[in-house]
Amino acid sequence: MHEEFPTDSPAVVTCGLPYANGDLHVGHLRTYVSGDAYARALDRLGQSVAFVCGSDMHGTPIAVNAAETGVDPESFALEYHEQYEETFPAFNVEFDNYGHTHDATNTEMTQSFVRSWIDGDHVFEKEIEVAWDAETDQPLPDRFVEGTCPYCGERARGDECDEGCQRHLEPGEIEEPVSTITGNPAEYRTRPHKFLRLSDFQEYLQGFIDRLEGTDNAKNQPREWIEGELQDLCITRDMDWGIDYPGEDGADGEDLVLYVWVDAPIEYASSTKQYSERVGSESYDWEAVWKDRSDPDSERPEGGEIIHVIGHDIIQHHTVFWPAMLRGAGFTEPRAVMACGFVNLDGEAFSTSRNRAVWADDYIESGLDPDLYRYHIVTGSEFTADVDFSWDGLRERVNNELVGTLGNFLYRSLLFAERNYDGTPNAAVSDEVEAEIESAIESFREAVDDYRVRGLGRTPVELAAFGNEYIQRHEPWKLTDEDPEKAAQVIRDCVQLSKAIAVLMEPVLPGKADALWTQLGEEGSVGDVALDAALSSPPEAFDAPAELFEKIEDDRVEELNRQLAERVEAAGDDESADADDGPETDDGDGEPADLEPIADDRVSFEEFEDLDLRVGEITTADPIEGADKLAKLEVDIGVETRQIVAGIKQLHDLGELPGTRIVIVANLEQSELFGVESDGMLLAAGEKADLLTTHGDAGPGTKIQ
Repeated sequence: MHEEFPTDSPAVVTCGLPYANGDLHVGHLRTYVSGDAYARALDRLGQSVAFVCGSDMHGTPIAVNAAETGVDPESFALEYHEQYEETFPAFNVEFDNYGHTHDATNTEMTQSFVRSWIDGDHVFEKEIEVAWDAETDQPLPDRFVEGTCPYCGERARGDECDEGCQRHLEPGEIEEPVSTITGNPAEYRTRPHKFLRLSDFQEYLQGFIDRLEGTDNAKNQPREWIEGELQDLCITRDMDWGIDYPGEDGADGEDLVLYVWVDAPIEYASSTKQYSERVGSESYDWEAVWKDRSDPDSERPEGGEIIHVIGHDIIQHHTVFWPAMLRGAGFTEPRAVMACGFVNLDGEAFSTSRNRAVWADDYIESGLDPDLYRYHIVTGSEFTADVDFSWDGLRERVNNELVGTLGNFLYRSLLFAERNYDGTPNAAVSDEVEAEIESAIESFREAVDDYRVRGLGRTPVELAAFGNEYIQRHEPWKLTDEDPEKAAQVIRDCVQLSKAIAVLMEPVLPGKADALWTQLGEEGSVGDVALDAALSSPPEAFDAPAELFEKIEDDRVEELNRQLAERVEAAGDDESADADDGPETDDGDGEPADLEPIADDRVSFEEFEDLDLRVGEITTADPIEGADKLAKLEVDIGVETRQIVAGIKQLHDLGELPGTRIVIVANLEQSELFGVESDGMLLAAGEKADLLTTHGDAGPGTKIQ
């Protein structure tokens, strides 16, 4: 087991590199906001920590899009890199260093890694079948080729089944390959390529995955690969754009570039090195984080605390490929991997091709404070679950929680204190309030050690909810005449709660926390204080406060929704103009003629048994206000009644659903959609959501066998 934070070793928090190939939308920002909040929280605990990232500049998509726009790949990618450098601070995401994979530091570090693998005899050459465009007489690496996934039958890119099973695909695996350059069928030709022998690290990886901390999905999903037959990783590609493969003699003369998933994660170490060089190794030593300081024969590397915050679609890369790459180069291993769920837009997936997205620029141009987005995306669901973003959902969460709970307590407390005492009353903090603050501090610590970013956002709001109850219970406005000493003590408690809230809210709401810190008359930035400042005495005097949060009005949300709808409609019109003529054919039963192929991947009976499927009976069904497709169901499952959110609002008459028997997944992780908790999932067939039910009279709670 690892030590609890803070530790004596330096830490680094990283986020999956944004791919320098397009604009960022609010879904992309989830990991960066969460990583920023987690790094800030570690800093509050007194942990030495650096928060680093960089732009992913290489790979086929950038080369393809650069060619289409008539510029070289470096210029194309640098334009987006510079855009990202401006976007992140606009959301209060403050990296200690933000580099990119094409800079000299990462080029040198990447080639050093590969030479270490070569020296350790972990690299071998093998002839493989490579897709080839006969018309242009050139190889087709990665996304220059598209076809069918051999595992699930879905449309896939050359290196990943991005629309189906999400598997990483090795060169030559994709079926029915087509060149994206000419649209012609691709041929397969034999070419020599370099491979990292992952099987050399299989025993190590099996120990690593048992030690790994973070989210359950990151710890469990990789076991399928690590415990099975581990496939070696092709680390080279036939193209000009990328970092050259270093030859065995130390020269760059192999006429190959390294696969993008080689140099991309190495940027984590490169960016940390750049930060260390800027501040000096006495302040922060990158080698103390990344280099393995253990005995050469040790099964477990020793180094700093490495925490990766990523999307769940790249778990395999960070828990199989990356630790093997680190081990082979004499670097240490990640302590934790935190993998988040997707971000949906108003209950549906983002569609960038249809412009159905809230772009980062849209949010910035709305004039809304970035901390509102940060709070919404962090607390909208548990980190591993999908979270829903919509302007309506943002308004609901801001108005109810930030304005109605957090802002209400802070403003009424500090205004009363300033008007009646010119600041902090001369009284002691009560045992009750001190205990409540200590409990909140402990909840904060537990959220850090358990990698629960949501807990970091919920803790200060829950403390404010206690404060509202406390001030309402004691009614100090009455006590000022009846018992002035007691009134002073109550308000002293409320000011102390306000200071504690400022300290605790800083990781998720850094801008608003600093504003509150200033209202309290404190000097400097709340970001510079330790967690125990929550219990230190506030200044004796401070000025009248301003309200920290403002309600988001309905008409403002309506305007933002209108702008989004118009943009989606315009994109849809453009898409229709380019589409093939004629409607989809039908097989006569009202269903599309082409059904999805059966997945080749099988699950074990034991895995199936892990699902707790139950018969339920809908008792109530109500629309969720502001959501186009979502309905809130109360479902009797025998032992209890569950609240479930389902996207059936437009597909069923909700008034007729009470009394309907359905089948639900009862042990699904809880989530939150459109601000409404959902505890389970109903099962339905097809796009018309044909509800699954039972043929006989199985009662609510009956287990599906």
